[in-house]
This record gives sequence, C-alpha cells and structure tokens, in this order.
Amino acid sequence: MILVTGATGLVGSRLVKELVQRGEKIRILARKSSDRSRIYRVLDRNDGQQRSLIEWVEGDVTDVYAVKDALQGVDRVFHCAGLVNFQPGMAGRLMEVNADGTANVVNMALESGVSHLVHVSSIAALGRNADGEHIDESATWKTSKRNSAYAVSKYSAEREVWRGVAEGLNAAIVNPGVIIGPGNWKTDSSMIYGQVWRGLRFYTRGITGFVDVADVVKAMLLLSEKRISAERYVLVSENKSFREVFDGISDALGKKRPVVYAGTFLTGLAWRAERIKGLLTGRKPVITRETAQSAASQYYYSSNKIRKDFGFEFIPIKTSVEETGKIFVKELRREK
Repeated sequence: MILVTGATGLVGSRLVKELVQRGEKIRILARKSSDRSRIYRVLDRNDGQQRSLIEWVEGDVTDVYAVKDALQGVDRVFHCAGLVNFQPGMAGRLMEVNADGTANVVNMALESGVSHLVHVSSIAALGRNADGEHIDESATWKTSKRNSAYAVSKYSAEREVWRGVAEGLNAAIVNPGVIIGPGNWKTDSSMIYGQVWRGLRFYTRGITGFVDVADVVKAMLLLSEKRISAERYVLVSENKSFREVFDGISDALGKKRPVVYAGTFLTGLAWRAERIKGLLTGRKPVITRETAQSAASQYYYSSNKIRKDFGFEFIPIKTSVEETGKIFVKELRREK
C-alpha cells in the first residue's frame, strides 16, 4: 500500500495516474473540501480497475491522528501536500501546513515503520545565492529578507525530514523548480496559462528554473523504487527567463506576447496598488511584494546531480510549454 498526500494537486494527481497504471494500490489522504474529480479526470475514464485501486481517507496533514490512521498498513509514502501562498499575513498558516504537517507525516511514518518516504520540497527551500551563481543540493540556507514566507516554511519542512532520517527513516527529497503541466488553472503554477489567456501585457527580466511535472513524478518514482535515502535532488530542466516562458505560452495559446517591460519601479507600483485595492475590495491581490521581487530576480539552478547519478534526462521546457498549452485550450473548449 502506498500513501499519497496532496494527491489532488498538480504533482500528486500526475503521480496517482502513474501509480495506478502500474497496478499499485494507493491510499489518498485528502481534506473533505478537496476536489476529488481532478483525480478521476487524469485516469482512463472507462477503466474501473484503476478507480478500484484508490482508497480515500478523509483528513489533513495538520491532524496527527488522521495521518496516523492513513499510515496503517502503508509501505511507502509520497508526501506531496503543501500550501503555496504569497499573500501577506500567511506566514503562520504556511508553517502550520508545510512544516508542522510534514513533522506529523515524518513522526507517524517512523512510528508505523514505513520503508521509504519521498518528500516534495521546492527550489525555494535552497535559499538564495547571489544573482548569476548556480544553486544546487550543496546550497546552505541563509536567513535573508529575500526569502519568502513560503520559502521559510519549505525549508522548515525539509528540516523535519532530515530529523526523521537521523532517527532512522529512509527518506529522500526532491526540489523542483517552477512546474509546468496541466493543473488547476486557478490555484497552482498552471495559473500562468490563465494569466496569459486573459491577456498579459507586462514582462520582467527575472530568471528561474523550470521543470515538467512528468519529470518530477519520474524522479520521485525512481528514488522510491531504489529506496534512495538521505539525499535530495534539484529538479530543473532549464533556467529560463520569465519573458521567454511567457512568450512560449502566448504562442501556444495563440495570444499576443507581453510587450511592456516592468522594471523595479513599475512592479513596485503594481504590488502596492494591488494591496490597496485588496484592502478596499476584500479580494486577494494578484501581485504581492514577494511575487514582484521574485519576478525581477535572476536565480540559476543545477540538476547535474540527478543527471550524473541516474543518467536522468529532462523534457525540454519548450516542449512542456507547448504540450500544456494544447491541453489548456482543449479544456477551455470542453468547458464551453
């Protein structure tokens, strides 16, 4: 039996698809409010056997008793659950879900005697080097104002996993970059497709690492099958500018490319205006100080470790962007 947390998210749903196609029996820990239809959309619609391989358990990683119940009889764990949020005032909730939730999973995994755990972290947990320096698994976390509350929570979650390893848990960590794939166009990294579809005029000179969701899942399965422990792997296919990726998405969706450069001054005005509008309307700001700073920063990442250790080959980001665009357009037509 395999336990998957965060199964209704971008990575988790793709992982479930791969596991059931292999005939694995899966238990999913999900909140009552989770959209379970997303899981069934990624499965073969006429394959009742695939659905029969999935067992649902209602609960949340912040509830240690729910986690304990979900782990009964489980051999392997894929911990994909996590909160991604860059809104002001969310630091406490981010720590609760990402750090405390991971501590619950680690503690109960140790107690239940699972054979292996794969934890989905983020390149954000690696910290920030000076612009232009490549960041890899050897990076040392440095306290900095440039670290978002989300980054701090993911770093704290990793510390819980390393603690578990020190206490005898076989566990590995993956640090994916910005994930490209057909997810929820309103809530996860797939939102950038929705933004381009509605008309994105501005671009920045920021650079970061990108990776296809299929590669993230492939790496997780590889580490789990080989029972790799006490290791973490950066998962980045290529370092790309936001402008290049936005241009590619625009082309894939048949939309105009963004043409207005948004420098530090303009992005500063934008997040401040969004914050004021949010206070007046009660709506969450589309742009925050953290997202504005991230969009303007240039960070480079290296995945040489997983390439060298396993001969791992990544899907080119151009291909990822184009294929995800096709799925996005197809789903929009289906909704109509």
